[in-house]
Formats: sequence, structure tokens, C-alpha cells
Amino acid sequence: MSGHSKFANIKHKKEKNDAAKGKIFTIIGREIAIAVKEGGPDPANNSKLRDVIAKAKANNMPNDTIDRGIKKAAGDISSVNYERVTYEGYGPSGTAIIVEALTDNKNRTAANVRNAFTKGQGSIGTQGCVSYMFDEKGQILIAKEDCDLEADDLMMMALDAGAEDFAEEDDSFEVLTTPESFSAVREALEAENIVMASAEVTMLPQTYVSLTDEKDLTNIRRILDLLDEDDDVQEVYHNWEEEA
Repeated sequence: MSGHSKFANIKHKKEKNDAAKGKIFTIIGREIAIAVKEGGPDPANNSKLRDVIAKAKANNMPNDTIDRGIKKAAGDISSVNYERVTYEGYGPSGTAIIVEALTDNKNRTAANVRNAFTKGQGSIGTQGCVSYMFDEKGQILIAKEDCDLEADDLMMMALDAGAEDFAEEDDSFEVLTTPESFSAVREALEAENIVMASAEVTMLPQTYVSLTDEKDLTNIRRILDLLDEDDDVQEVYHNWEEEA
């Protein structure tokens, strides 16, 4: 798809997160707590926790902060009362938006998410109203500047580890996996000292929507900014083709 650089979007997202470290650390802290509650505090026996730790390190979270989060969650499992909730809805011109949250107060989160959509002239829909337009995939992005391997060698390494697809862009490589094989592929690349700009299970749009009307652009940015500011919101997926 011309003009759509996944790596540029990741860099943009990381720069936003760098400007608000507290937000990204809150997000990852909750993911650590949930992973420990669901699979225990030992990363060797908990692939989900290993994935979250890798995400934490990719976002420059200090090791002692990671360790404290694991110990805190392990020491008081009963206090980890976050619930996973997902909202689906529409932004301007029918753009599709999925919001994933971890919350200890579903009423508060629902009100905040609804408010974000309303202020950007969007609307919350029913479960399943837009998720059929996305595919759940493990996605690993590798910056070319961080990788010494030839594209073919990296591709074979990824496919041998269980990846289902590999793509080359101007500035990066993309490895796609099923959600089930994501951990194994990520760990195989990590074992070969491959530096990953991003590695996560995500929702990838099957098609993207371009917005040209200034009012639409203002409204979708407002929705996404308000969601980004909400500590309960973990991830936001959409099919708007942002300008890199």
C-alpha cells in the first residue's frame, strides 16, 4: 500500500509514548499484573509474561521497575482486579475503531470511551460491528538500520521459526504470525539478537480508509487523542491511513 509505512507509524507512536512515559508504563504495568495473575510470576513458565517483559524493554522500562511490577502482582494476586473490556465503534466517514482496555471500573471506562467518540463525532457500536474488518496477528517490525542480515536470510529465519508471512518496506521488515505462534517466533528472533522496533499481537485492518476533509481529520485525531489520554485504555486499533 503506497505511502503507508507501518514502521513510521510505530516510530510516531513511540515518540508520543516517550513524551508521556507515565502512560506507557501504566499500560505495561497493568499487562504485567494480568500476565502474572493468569500464568504466574516466573517468565520461564509464562510466555505471556515474557512477551510483556519484551514489550516493556522495547519501551525503555527499567529492569527494576519490571521486577517490582512482577513482585507486586505475585505478592498480592487478589488485588489484581483488572478486567479486559473491548469497545468497537465508528469514527468520521465510517472509519473503524477498536478500543481495548484494562479497568477496575467498567462504568468509568465505558463513559470515558463513549465521551471520546462523541466529542469526535463518532459513535460506539455493538460487539463485532467493526472487528470483522481486522485480522488478529502477531506483528514484529525490524528497522533496517538495526539489522545486518539480508532480507532473504531474515525471512528464512522467521519462517523457520513459524512465521506465516514476511514483507519488506523501504525502512523496515515486517514479520507476521498467528497469535498462537507469536511468542515462539519472537523468542527465536530474540535468541539471534535481532533488534525489534515493535513486537506485539495486534489487530491489523484488512483495508485502510483515507480522510481528506479537514473536519474529519480534526475529529478522528480528537477521538484518538482522548483515548490515548485515558489510563484505562491499553490499545486502540483503527483503519485510518495516517499520514506518516
